[in-house]
Amino acid sequence: MSIEELFKQFLISKEITTDTRKITKNCIFFALKGENFNGNTFAKAAIDQGASIAIVDEKEFENISSNIFYVNNSLETLQELARSYRNHLNIPFIGLTGSNGKTTTKELISAVLKEKFRTHFTYGNLNNHIGVPLTILSIPENTEIAVIEMGANHQKEIELLASISQPDYGYITNFGKAHLEGFGGFEGVIKGKSELYNFLRENNKTAFVNFKDPIQVEKTNDIKRITFSDEENTDYKIEIIKNNQEFLSVSCLDQEIQSNLTGDYNFSNISCAITIGLHFGIKIDSIKHGIENYYPTNNRSQIIKKDNIKIIMDAYNANPSSMEVALKNFSKFEGSKSIIIGDMFELGEESKKEHQKILNLAEELNFNKIFILGKNFNETITSNKNVLKFDNRTDFESFLLNNPLKTDNILIKGSHGMRLDLININQL
Repeated sequence: MSIEELFKQFLISKEITTDTRKITKNCIFFALKGENFNGNTFAKAAIDQGASIAIVDEKEFENISSNIFYVNNSLETLQELARSYRNHLNIPFIGLTGSNGKTTTKELISAVLKEKFRTHFTYGNLNNHIGVPLTILSIPENTEIAVIEMGANHQKEIELLASISQPDYGYITNFGKAHLEGFGGFEGVIKGKSELYNFLRENNKTAFVNFKDPIQVEKTNDIKRITFSDEENTDYKIEIIKNNQEFLSVSCLDQEIQSNLTGDYNFSNISCAITIGLHFGIKIDSIKHGIENYYPTNNRSQIIKKDNIKIIMDAYNANPSSMEVALKNFSKFEGSKSIIIGDMFELGEESKKEHQKILNLAEELNFNKIFILGKNFNETITSNKNVLKFDNRTDFESFLLNNPLKTDNILIKGSHGMRLDLININQL
């Protein structure tokens, strides 16, 4: 089946799935393969359950009379179909990547844009070589603007995702110490994330730039750009007007905006959303409404109150850069403070050093109790009696049964694989 024929069928069905558990009537099923599964073996089941056609890339599963069609590579065909639909939509696309804050920034941008436009944005963490095509193919035709999150853990991945989504605008939240193993160190992170800038440059598109980030400024000096910061020499000036121990407030165009996010590190995320809103002609009072009605609910800087304890649940992901800013921000909270931090993954040869640096920082910040979970943190060196080590979350929860925390504030942060979000907060 040619991509042209497939595209015509897609315009009729408008539904794509790669999972037979999510078959809808007349959808298109793509048989993808992974280490532990082969979607080709489910093609007939997809048709039997109501799919209009199935796309396979192993010839033995082709059955044209049953609408099961063979292509050389199902994943590449899915990506090519997404490119075709992206061009068909002919609406502004905003591409977003970075080491930290991608999802929060995406949701803030979308909350602002929805004040004026029919907006579609990446759902959950569908931000990789499969998720981005699926996101694009799920965009309703009446959408007026799209926000596409792009994740990466190695070189050339952002290049691929940009070639699929073809963003008209791009924003890199920051360059941090994330996925060091795959990128080959911090310089590799900069090079890999900057593949978005390369696409914007080569296609005469526009970058949104945090003018306080010297890497962003340097990497975009030959690209069309729209800048923001708390200084006068930018296109949009936005300032922090107060940062109490709970929520961050900013000021723009004489308007105070009270967010539901904690930490100075969210200032650039909020500022980008404001900048994009203003660029697309949204009034500042509508921008204020969008931001003030956005509440984090995805274990990212989420504030949970239990009795008299304030819990900062920031356990969706972690790397040395995000861990550092989270600890420093938490140290400003009033009252006693305890932290529960878990291993940071994908750091390669830097892992031992980076885990030790984070523990050293935690000790310097004088938290009342420091609970460290995981193999990597267990290999750190400390003589601090306030540091308690645990192999995993289960061991820590067993400890809590007889040792409830007596503290005013608790920070929970670690890589998603540590699943610190599953800690029973009723035991804390």
